[in-house]
Amino acid sequence: MNLRLQATTPGAKIIGLGSFQPEQVVTNDDLARRVETNDQWIRDRVGIVERRIAEKDTSLVDMAVEAGSRALKDSGLAAADVDTVIVATCTMTAPIPNAAAQTADRIGISAPAAFDLNAACAGFCYGLGTAADLVRAGTAKNVLVVGAEKLSDWVDWDDRSTCIIFADAAGAAVVTAARSADEVGIGPVSWGSAGDQATTIRILEESTHKLWQHGQAVFRWATTRIAPVALDAVARAGITLADIDVLVPHQANLRIVEAVAKKLRKEGAREDLRVADDIVHSGNTSSASIPMALDHMRAAGRVRSGETALLVGFGAGLSYAGQVVRIP
Repeated sequence: MNLRLQATTPGAKIIGLGSFQPEQVVTNDDLARRVETNDQWIRDRVGIVERRIAEKDTSLVDMAVEAGSRALKDSGLAAADVDTVIVATCTMTAPIPNAAAQTADRIGISAPAAFDLNAACAGFCYGLGTAADLVRAGTAKNVLVVGAEKLSDWVDWDDRSTCIIFADAAGAAVVTAARSADEVGIGPVSWGSAGDQATTIRILEESTHKLWQHGQAVFRWATTRIAPVALDAVARAGITLADIDVLVPHQANLRIVEAVAKKLRKEGAREDLRVADDIVHSGNTSSASIPMALDHMRAAGRVRSGETALLVGFGAGLSYAGQVVRIP
């Protein structure tokens, strides 16, 4: 007896993007009124000028719904066309119910496969890789991938090493099948983990239940391990660094972003490579940072449809993932 499988497709592509940020802007000067810091110290250390923080009554799902709805509208699909919803997040206040089913229901997507994925700041790239493989295998037709985080629920606002960095937001993409090899717009994912470094970013369950990180250890790891992941993603896609128009790394820290870009230019990336710097005005929004940065760059005219972007996420776990995509 042979079991029947779904017909496969040549691959997948992104056809819509969307993002959402809360209205409340928190500047470095605002934080300096609470903790011992100042605007210049924060700019020098992480490159952030301001960040957005959600109101207490705004939930992570609220933000996921807004970003997901915008991505769906941008794609031209109807809610009824979507059969799978993935929400990448590490900041739900409770693990049950998951964010994906709630997000789908509120957008009007009826009875989709719906699940949350936790790879922290690499979550969107993990979700995008999973969505692309589901579509390529014929398991799904159209997938909504959302990265959504309400980090303000987990930050210790009296800890200057973390409160200056993290923020709230959501970003989303709609993934569908490529009809031919020429249409493929999502390259193979390059992913992995460094579990031996897991304790460098964690929740302090034994005391405050707040987010803590060993900043210097994470910085050293990211500035040495992430460029090779990006190079591998490019190689898996069958292109060269010179073919990359846009680099969108996780917006963890402007110094890390610049260090990764510098290493890639030394390896063959073009001098005119455009590099996402959303961190400056958005802060570190974990799994939301890559789709939101790409959406912001598109809105500002810094990227164009059809250009090639290299995405690379990294963070708690420690987990990392990257892939090459075509901008919708």
